[in-house]
Amino acid sequence: MTYIAKPKFHHPGLPKNDLGYTHRDYEGKISTLCAGCGHDSITASIIEACYELSIEPHRVAKISGIGCSSKTPDYFLGNSHGFNSVHGRMPSVLTGANLANRDLIYLGVSGDGDSASIGFGQFAHSIRRGVNMTYIVENNGVYGLTKGQFSATADRGSKSKKGVMNTDNAIDLVAIALQLGASFVARSFSGDKTQLVPLIAAAIRHKGASFIDVISPCIAFNNHAGSTKSFDYVREHNDAVNYLDVITGRDPITVDYAPGSVQVVEQHDGTRLALRKIDADYDAHDRLAAMTFLQKHAAKGQVVTGLLYVDPDAEDMHAHLDTVETPLNTLEAKELCPGSSALEKINASLR
Repeated sequence: MTYIAKPKFHHPGLPKNDLGYTHRDYEGKISTLCAGCGHDSITASIIEACYELSIEPHRVAKISGIGCSSKTPDYFLGNSHGFNSVHGRMPSVLTGANLANRDLIYLGVSGDGDSASIGFGQFAHSIRRGVNMTYIVENNGVYGLTKGQFSATADRGSKSKKGVMNTDNAIDLVAIALQLGASFVARSFSGDKTQLVPLIAAAIRHKGASFIDVISPCIAFNNHAGSTKSFDYVREHNDAVNYLDVITGRDPITVDYAPGSVQVVEQHDGTRLALRKIDADYDAHDRLAAMTFLQKHAAKGQVVTGLLYVDPDAEDMHAHLDTVETPLNTLEAKELCPGSSALEKINASLR
């Protein structure tokens, strides 16, 4: 059960990051999800990303709602802060926590039922407000806890395990996130750790509303022929726009070479990397182009993955509200109540 913790004993030779932590220090309790569930692969990617970034677990606040996906925060970062909210209300709880303490790293973990149905409005408002968070949706297109009914992200024309066809149009959370102003938008596949780990790492480091939609097949109810969220379908129809890596804590390496040429670059660890530049036809800084690109490939039945949009100059909710740098939950009474003279000035400015 979820209350069963993993044994603390581990091999003394396990690799350690800059903080001296091993992967085991970023793990949580034993997963009770179905064996082979894509959600466990996402958990492994979150653990890997936090390990590579050398994040102190106690600096992370992980918030979730209700559903198979919302169980997963119990399986990673066991020494972090955690709050399991009610169905669909994760975004508002995370927003309140972020307002109170901006010093924490916020991971919101949700599902397609939790975010695209009962929590759709909550999802929308947290994105448009630019809450500084990494919002991950573990998207399997079904309600796994209630035996596999179609969720709001199930594609029209896809079939259930019993052969029933979905007649409703799907909600594309990536397209919604782009329209609402998310400053970091990506989609990935739970079975593609090479792509997913750097996406999560980059999202954590991004200041602003970071959203990642991860297609995560439900092996119990949505991994059959006719499902557009199955392992086979996503592998056959995956169109990756880019593959990324994240380098932190070192001076940047810059190169300048012509398209079509090869440049050999020496890395920080002494290794040499041969780069071949191609003419890129995708611009991750163009929000409108990203929306058009998504629609064009969706019409072909293709699942677009990778970093779809990023605003390198994004501002978060605290910048919009002009809050103080000091976390609000640490302010003293004298700072929160400056006195009648300050109140008179505020009232005068509003007349």
